Amino acid sequence: MKRKTLTQYLVEQQRNGNAVTAELRLLLETVARACKGIGHAVTKGALGGVLGSLESENVQGEVQKKLDVLSNEILLEANEWGGNLMAMASEEMETIHRIPNEYPKGGYLLLFDPLDGSSNIDVNVSIGTIFSVLRAPEAASTREVEEADFLQPGTQQVAAGYAVYGPQSMLVLTVGNGVVGFTLDREMGTWVLTTESMTIPQDTSEFAINMSNMRHWEGPVKRYIDDCLAGETGPLAKNYNMRWIASMVADVHRIMTRGGIFMYPRDERPSGKKGKLRLMYEANPMSFIVEQAGGAATDGEQRILDAQPNALHQRIGVVMGSKNEVERVSRYHMED
Repeated sequence: MKRKTLTQYLVEQQRNGNAVTAELRLLLETVARACKGIGHAVTKGALGGVLGSLESENVQGEVQKKLDVLSNEILLEANEWGGNLMAMASEEMETIHRIPNEYPKGGYLLLFDPLDGSSNIDVNVSIGTIFSVLRAPEAASTREVEEADFLQPGTQQVAAGYAVYGPQSMLVLTVGNGVVGFTLDREMGTWVLTTESMTIPQDTSEFAINMSNMRHWEGPVKRYIDDCLAGETGPLAKNYNMRWIASMVADVHRIMTRGGIFMYPRDERPSGKKGKLRLMYEANPMSFIVEQAGGAATDGEQRILDAQPNALHQRIGVVMGSKNEVERVSRYHMED
């Protein structure tokens, strides 16, 4: 059977009259090519001189890894000249990156976390790239694009995806018509469709959370995890396993493949009261993907995709994955 490439898939989506325009197709192909470049750099590791940290910090106050900065530059350079975008925003940059005036402008906005799971870079554990595409407001076509143009709820996303750089490099994508998975054929240099419909099982017995933060958790989260740990003799009447990679891409990809629940909740620390993950670069695109695969995503009290952003680097609590388990966590919050 002939294998279908990413380009063929996107062309089919365009011809079928779905959400993919010619401009969006070219944009997604460009992002996918950039992910190949990032994956190549990740694979080279110490041989490419890209491991270790820099002396600089990003806008979040986090020490930047060499690969963070390199990945950010790869995505900026790949996407600024194609004529598909008005501007880009990155977790690694304080403000937006407008398309230079010497290049044509398009109708979309691109947001990305260039390399998620940075703490795992130097220990050869799976990391990845997350991206989100929004339509630029019509008003932005007659003026300079602004940060406020990016502050759209996640329901407005027209596409989202992530690449995971592991034993195989994979690209997982939604254009609002389900979720598909591609594997990089390294010899041919092409993304090949290997999963036509990724679906998250509604029930699970696996959870992913950083247990070292237990003393800081809010009551509903602690009660839920306590009930999971109580096993088959506890209120949930089944044994749970815990998984934690400390890379959102890798943890969510496992859930996309076999189910589970990923939790990075708000907590009682001053730095965690609003949550730790970034709404625009991590929570929104991953929630879009998870929901399109039949899962659910909440901050504990509301659907993440309904959250109205008020800042480019806004943080939020995250609970996502198998639908029935996410709804259970939401009930614990409502009962508290």
